[in-house]
Amino acid sequence: MSATAPSEIDPITLAVLAGRMEQIADEMDATLFRAAFNPIIAEAHDASHGIYHAETGDTLVQGKSGLPIFVGVMAFAVKAVIEKAARDGDLAEGDVYIFNDAHIGGTHLSDMRLVRPVFRDGALICFLASVGHWHDVGGAVPGNYNPSATEVFQEAFVLPPVKLMRAGVLQTDIVDILMRNTRLPASAQGDLNGQLGALDLGVRRLDALLSDYGVATVQGALTALTDRAEALMRAEIAALPDGRWEAVDYLDNDGIDPEPLAIKVALEIAGDRLSLDFTGSAGVVKGPVNIALPTTIATAYVAMKHIFPSLPANAGVMRPIAVKVPESSILSAEFPAPTGGYTETILRMIDVIFSAAAQAIPDRVVANAYGTINALSIAGRRGNGARWVMFSFYGGGHGGSPESDGLNHGNAPISTATIPPAEILEAAYPVMFRQWALRPDSAGPGAHRGGLGATYEIELLEEEAEAFLFGERGRFAPKGVAGGGDGALNAFRYEQPEGWQVPPLASKAVGMRLTKGQRVRLDTPGGGGYGAASERGPEAVARDVRLGYLSPEAATAQYGPAWQEVAP
Repeated sequence: MSATAPSEIDPITLAVLAGRMEQIADEMDATLFRAAFNPIIAEAHDASHGIYHAETGDTLVQGKSGLPIFVGVMAFAVKAVIEKAARDGDLAEGDVYIFNDAHIGGTHLSDMRLVRPVFRDGALICFLASVGHWHDVGGAVPGNYNPSATEVFQEAFVLPPVKLMRAGVLQTDIVDILMRNTRLPASAQGDLNGQLGALDLGVRRLDALLSDYGVATVQGALTALTDRAEALMRAEIAALPDGRWEAVDYLDNDGIDPEPLAIKVALEIAGDRLSLDFTGSAGVVKGPVNIALPTTIATAYVAMKHIFPSLPANAGVMRPIAVKVPESSILSAEFPAPTGGYTETILRMIDVIFSAAAQAIPDRVVANAYGTINALSIAGRRGNGARWVMFSFYGGGHGGSPESDGLNHGNAPISTATIPPAEILEAAYPVMFRQWALRPDSAGPGAHRGGLGATYEIELLEEEAEAFLFGERGRFAPKGVAGGGDGALNAFRYEQPEGWQVPPLASKAVGMRLTKGQRVRLDTPGGGGYGAASERGPEAVARDVRLGYLSPEAATAQYGPAWQEVAP
């Protein structure tokens, strides 16, 4: 049966169908969050689910709780499965593909992707996909954030698209391979079962939707939603001034060599089209801050979604947007270049897009957020010999905006994930948080200041362990926009018998040996400020001093002495 023409679907029916499909994706998210074993999925919600086009793999609908970066990259993952199925010629109802290859599916090897076709009366309707950040998938470093990796094989084991289920039958040999390539098989098994359960639920809900409305109407609605997303994006762009604006920022290093690495963009608007040209960015590097082209395209989408927040999570949004990336670039790395630290590079991409856009449309853009997830792993063995791996990411300040100060201690703008609570981490691992607090004097000054970063100090309670850090912004601070000042730099230290130590590469380190009672400490960056500091009222400055956000010395240095006249 052919799809109903989009123009024949009345607006009310289209809105109802859009809501029903978004609810399906939301339920899939919730199912995995409840079922997952590892706190990166269960607590931090580092996962996503969506509905994808049967022929192109394009994103049609994504759950509101899933990570925004997965909106674009999962389309590439589904396309990889479509190409694999076409070569093999054996796509069937009940099939589920699984893989983690970041060069074809985006992000990094920790993100395990499951893709399932949905059939109705023998006809392929769409694909469902689930992605979740598994706790450990092998490689040289527990938790897989290895800042010294020079190829993907040092980051994790690489799984190309293979059938985990064939016509509804679980392929136990694939499961055996997966479980043999992780330090934490119980965690991996739980996450795998959770993702399979989420896909099962998605199929049931889609079956009910198709029964209620019919295949033709649902397929017509999917086309209409994509066309509508494109039209909305074109209208948004057309309302902006034409022109070209450039920005550049830097990564501290690649984890191997100390040299900084440029991320550069030229943003151009012409009529109802927008382009992002990353010519001038660094070439492919030895270390794992490279990203594959699918990740770059997805990051451009995330930045656009921040600038145009009312737009839907649909591939139609990207139709009027051209993304130019030079070959052999840090933003277009090919296999087997390491990509494990993709989070740091895409955060810098978003920063430069915001900095360029702020020159054209300052009322729509916020200053740079703290710009690093500070992926910290601490791993060892308990007294009974059982292995443990604590992997987590940590928050910082968001940038000031045209309307308000930046958010204190938020999570990275690439995600809707949450920072795992200290209580959960302490219950699961032999560590104690000696400090978890806002970091005074870390916000970039401005008419609307940036948000504050945070201080985390973690003590080891087991006899010995190793720590690994993959971070950024240790040498290049988050930038303010529209005249705002920069936030504080990232700072990491770890305790040794001779005292506190700082890694030579500032934000990246491997194999830091700890013994019982020793600590690691992160002081994360604040966000950049928005607007000139001279435009901030003295009452607001005095309030920040009263709350402990600013020391009196920093308040006077950044804003002048006027605040003292209104201080209690």
